[in-house]
Amino acid sequence: MFDTLVETEALAAHLDDPDWVLFDCRASLADADAGPKLYAASHIPGARHIHLERELSGRTTPDTGRHPLPDPRSLAETLGRAGAGADTQIVAYDDMQGAYAARLWWLVRWLGHSKVAVLNGGLQQWEKEARPVTSALPALRPRKFPLQDTAQDAWIGVMDVLELVRGRKRGLLLDARAAARFRGDEEPVDPVAGHVPGAVNLSYAGNVAEDGRFKSPAELRRRFEHALAGMRPDQAICMCGSGVTACHNLLAMEAAGLKGARLYAGSWSEWIRDPSRPLARGG
Repeated sequence: MFDTLVETEALAAHLDDPDWVLFDCRASLADADAGPKLYAASHIPGARHIHLERELSGRTTPDTGRHPLPDPRSLAETLGRAGAGADTQIVAYDDMQGAYAARLWWLVRWLGHSKVAVLNGGLQQWEKEARPVTSALPALRPRKFPLQDTAQDAWIGVMDVLELVRGRKRGLLLDARAAARFRGDEEPVDPVAGHVPGAVNLSYAGNVAEDGRFKSPAELRRRFEHALAGMRPDQAICMCGSGVTACHNLLAMEAAGLKGARLYAGSWSEWIRDPSRPLARGG
């Protein structure tokens, strides 16, 4: 069973295994059609495309962030139609060092399914090794993906974050956005720049080595233990702009053996919906 990362060699050995289901998670925040177009042109054989906006996110409202959690039943049905069942090994990949694939990884675990992993190095590593790609659509074998009670302790809401900011709860917000966005120097996506007071910036890009693959578990452990500064892993709350790249930090922590961290699902784009919530800049 693979429950964090899986290497290209292992995936290649299971491309024809009906008990392995592969998802292409490529996406672009600037163009909702970019992922499907890339998939249609070329993808790893057997992969099914899954859409960030339509399937890995729920409906946005004036109170939510940009990528609310999807309806669990709808997500389970999507996974089942693609061939994932109770004992399926699910693998996710993208072309952004796992930034979008980690979202599917977290959501599948949220549904109670532990056999899910992100392809280490993604499509770039696969192509670097001259492994096969195709434009052919896979033959799907629908299954029943079990709908269990979601892991409610895997994420927190905006009221919990307010309690943290007010000092009524103990925990540490780890913000996965780039440093310039965290400081408020620039904000290319959301209408307000800055960060939640008390948050620590830990960009998800720092989880990846120069070759595009995740750093070793030991390196990741040192990185997160330094940021935690004595706090337990289960006191960490990971956030970002909308709850997507925060999952990359959650994946990296799990790969490092640091378990129990949670997701602030709404993240910055939800926090700024209410102008009365405090903001910070700099840092």
